[in-house]
Amino acid sequence: MPPARTGYSAAQIALHWVIAVLVVAQVVLHEGMHAAYREARGGPAATAAESLMADLHVAGGIAVFLLALLRVALRLRRGAPPPPAEERAILRFAARAVLFGFYAIILLMPLTGALAWFGGVEASAAVHRAGMLAIFVLLLLHVAGALYQHFVLKTDVMRRILRPEKSG
Repeated sequence: MPPARTGYSAAQIALHWVIAVLVVAQVVLHEGMHAAYREARGGPAATAAESLMADLHVAGGIAVFLLALLRVALRLRRGAPPPPAEERAILRFAARAVLFGFYAIILLMPLTGALAWFGGVEASAAVHRAGMLAIFVLLLLHVAGALYQHFVLKTDVMRRILRPEKSG
């Protein structure tokens, strides 16, 4: 069992924010990927810009998947800070549910996308498209929870992901 922490390491924080930026980029690049996917299935040709966006979307998906694996491994090895001692059980449950959802989605979205793109599995494409809604819901809950912790409950939860834990 990893030792109790008061914060996240610099590597954990960097992975959190890099993955967050990549996921936002994936949403932005989605339209290009959608056009390239239609073309690959016999539809109208994607423009050069859409093809570039599709290539970047594929590369971004691979990067998200690999970084997510690294993030999970680091969390298992290093652990995470405990929730505030005074936090109610329902908030702890909600935080864990959203966290589990994020880990699941950042691992499953690249897999479903790869199955759709490289394997031509239409059902996987449908699941991948539906996953975007899950990302938006999780993001809304995550940001709302962080802001609630910071501004209403006045805990250090949000600061933990902004500044690394001091060593020693």
